[in-house]
Amino acid sequence: MTHFSSKTAIAGYGATEFSKNSGRSELRLAVEAVLAALADAGIAAGEVDGISTYTMDNNGEQEVFRAIGGRNLKFFSRIAQGGGATCAPLQQAAMAITCGIADVVVVYRAMNERSEYRFGQPMHALPPTSDNVVFAYHGMSGLMTPAAMMGMMMRRYMQDSGATSHDFAHYAVLARKHAATNPQAFFYGKPITIEDHQASRMIADPLHLLDCCQESDGAVAVVVVSAERARDLRQKPVYIRAAAQGSPAGTLGLSGFYRDNIAPYDECAAAGRQLYAQAGLMPKDIDAAILYDHFGPSVFPGLEAYGFCEKGEAKAFVKDGNLEIGGRLPLNMHGGQLGEAYIHGMNGVAEAVRQLRGTAVNQVPGVRTMLVTAGSGVPTSAAILGVD
Repeated sequence: MTHFSSKTAIAGYGATEFSKNSGRSELRLAVEAVLAALADAGIAAGEVDGISTYTMDNNGEQEVFRAIGGRNLKFFSRIAQGGGATCAPLQQAAMAITCGIADVVVVYRAMNERSEYRFGQPMHALPPTSDNVVFAYHGMSGLMTPAAMMGMMMRRYMQDSGATSHDFAHYAVLARKHAATNPQAFFYGKPITIEDHQASRMIADPLHLLDCCQESDGAVAVVVVSAERARDLRQKPVYIRAAAQGSPAGTLGLSGFYRDNIAPYDECAAAGRQLYAQAGLMPKDIDAAILYDHFGPSVFPGLEAYGFCEKGEAKAFVKDGNLEIGGRLPLNMHGGQLGEAYIHGMNGVAEAVRQLRGTAVNQVPGVRTMLVTAGSGVPTSAAILGVD
């Protein structure tokens, strides 16, 4: 079996500013981020021969390719499940390069998710796709927003683990603490307290406003090449040690209410098992992590699913300071999607690249191996990235 572990690397990344009104089209945002990533890597646009993105991205890969000055596109793919897709395009890029299908693969995500549309609003059940039929069915019960659906899942987690909203506040405060010292974060200079979190209005019980990710405009892109090529380029290679997707039986997009346990756990555990097997690593080998925080409380079952603590122990793990820089598992040092921006997790991939290069604002000393995850409560994906 052909194995792609450590055979490819992220050679460059690029990003626009993160805002609530970009003032330009999503296509322009995508092109800006891709060109910045290519410039960062020192690779000419004419060398790009592969693209992978999300099905939810509104920019056609052929149009992005034309706009950057591409010449011959040989590989293009899209991954469904919204934020669950975050790391899957990295997997696609690694497989395409390892199999000899492409040499330079660009991964991008661009969105005007505040100024043009808002994911936090009630979802519409049109057109009548199978996913939308499921959403329509749950909409009759009032589960019409991502917050309402995740709120139901987190209530089950709270029942099983004994975690409380006050426990969840510790993560929200940490995310905003990191954002407050990150000039690229929307909430730069704006930390919060536990009291602020508890006083913020309820969005969908048990999720307070300050548990919810932002709605952001912006774009992020990365460039993936072979490990051998990456070593000759401008930046320190960030190797893709492992990349996996996870969707065990009963997993649906924010609607997996019919499995034995509806907490957002099983899909993450499924991805984690694959990652550790591919990379030959264990949770103890991970120096820092980027856990997808579309809703801050989802970090708690995520910590358990990826093996950093036992089931039910995340509340104590977080409260004891393990997620701080200098703790056992520094987490979301850019501020996460609660504090920096919500770009469907791609800004978290960019932060992992900065951390592993040693160029992050909130730098973890000596970090060499990082876990990056995608959304939970949906079919998901994750990756382990590292440096020599």
